[in-house]
Amino acid sequence: MEILIERIEGVSYQKSPIEIVERKGLGHPDTLCDYVAEELSITLSHYYLKKFGRIFHHNIDKCLLVGGHSEVYFGGGKITTPLQLIVVGRAVENVGNENVPLGEIAKETIYTLLNKRLRFLEPEKNVLVETKIRAGSVDLLATFENLIPLANDTSIGVGFSPLTETEALVYRTEHFLNSADVKEAYPMIGEDVKIMGIRVHNHVTLTIAMAIVSRFVSSKDEYFKIKEKILEHIQFFVKKITSLEVTIILNAADNYENDIVYLTVTGTSAEGGDDGQVGRGNRANGLITPYRPMTLEATAGKNPVTHTGKLYSLVASEISAEMTRDPHISQVECYLVSQIGMPIIEPQIIHVKIHSDLTKKAIEEKCRSVIKKQIHQMPQLWIGILKRHYSLF
Repeated sequence: MEILIERIEGVSYQKSPIEIVERKGLGHPDTLCDYVAEELSITLSHYYLKKFGRIFHHNIDKCLLVGGHSEVYFGGGKITTPLQLIVVGRAVENVGNENVPLGEIAKETIYTLLNKRLRFLEPEKNVLVETKIRAGSVDLLATFENLIPLANDTSIGVGFSPLTETEALVYRTEHFLNSADVKEAYPMIGEDVKIMGIRVHNHVTLTIAMAIVSRFVSSKDEYFKIKEKILEHIQFFVKKITSLEVTIILNAADNYENDIVYLTVTGTSAEGGDDGQVGRGNRANGLITPYRPMTLEATAGKNPVTHTGKLYSLVASEISAEMTRDPHISQVECYLVSQIGMPIIEPQIIHVKIHSDLTKKAIEEKCRSVIKKQIHQMPQLWIGILKRHYSLF
């Protein structure tokens, strides 16, 4: 295992002149696919543990949401073409003489999850589920047979810390709009909330797309009045959590004269033809940050024991976060690369970039200590993943 620790000079990213940050909220079609894939992995892992005493190989990380169609109008509406979820993956389906009911587990899990995440979708009525989960390959099955699991892919994990004020603003604002308190005060706010944040020097523009649920809005005039109230509520929240100057644009495509409003029956754009797919949305830290290091690796649905695309993303973030708890370290980026068939605790390379005023020797000592600790804990990460202790998108 090669460890490369690099001290970087110059202005940290938090002081750069521009940032672009995006978050797709819990009702966005891409995020729904991530939720479905990850929940299937967790549910299947629990099934294996309860039934057979161990987790077997699976990767259910391919999920496609085919958007439906709806007739929507002020005061109501209906779904005219149901949504379709196509779940694709690999999993152990036979253990001895026991058959694992993959299709039944998938459908029950998906309907339970969607009922929990979306208040107005009625998934049993409006979502068709198709499962294409097949048996895994023999070589990948073998990666589970060791005391220290073997990596079942050659993958990259990337993490950084800390979040900038803009990144935290985007992340927290979406969580705020999908919080129980806001939904109680404004039940017409759908779960499909997407936020794009652009910071230029000390000014941030937040462009928020927010699905409005039609049953709570009786007319176009009421829609725009409600929108103004929600905008004021968001502005009040934002002022409490940031010192930056913030401009908020809510449902930018709305046009009063042309009767264009973002109105939905269910609170997600998936009802109107918008589609979703695992891995197209938020990275493992819950954000899309093109000015920061990222990987295209999708974490959702990958098994929590041997898939380093998932494990290394978490470990890279944990290494970065632990390092930046030191007040002398202002920024850390961490990159890990696995090699299929090698123990998960033996990455091909670990590369850490550190922005700090500490001496090179002090940085090296601290960093190697943190790496050793986090790598050592990796074989137990699956426990926290199954308990949903980690945010993966």
